[in-house]
Amino acid sequence: MKGLKTILLLLVSNTFMTFAWYGHLKFKEYDWGKNLGLIAVIGISWGLALFEYIFQVPANKLGFKENGGPFTLVELKTLQEAITLTVFMAFSIIFFKDQKLAWNHVVGFMLIIAAVFVIFKKW
Repeated sequence: MKGLKTILLLLVSNTFMTFAWYGHLKFKEYDWGKNLGLIAVIGISWGLALFEYIFQVPANKLGFKENGGPFTLVELKTLQEAITLTVFMAFSIIFFKDQKLAWNHVVGFMLIIAAVFVIFKKW
């Protein structure tokens, strides 16, 4: 159960972080965002990143083996990276329709999934 909660919290936190990092690239498409300066964009992104931390920190605390969770530190980081790329791929497909995923992107993503398998495999 802690593992599932950790993964769900990581999904939410990475969704906020993806919007913080890349969402501002779409601001110019809206009337309110056409004339935003860099400082305003940074402020908005920081506001979104705050919510990322509100979910990320509890996910790591809950999921960490030394706190009674199921994951080692390396496993937590690996999960976080795989989830980040999954969220990013969905985000880019939904919000950046002109940015097509090529075969090499898919192969690279599959290699990351393979890395998750290798890291979680008990040899």
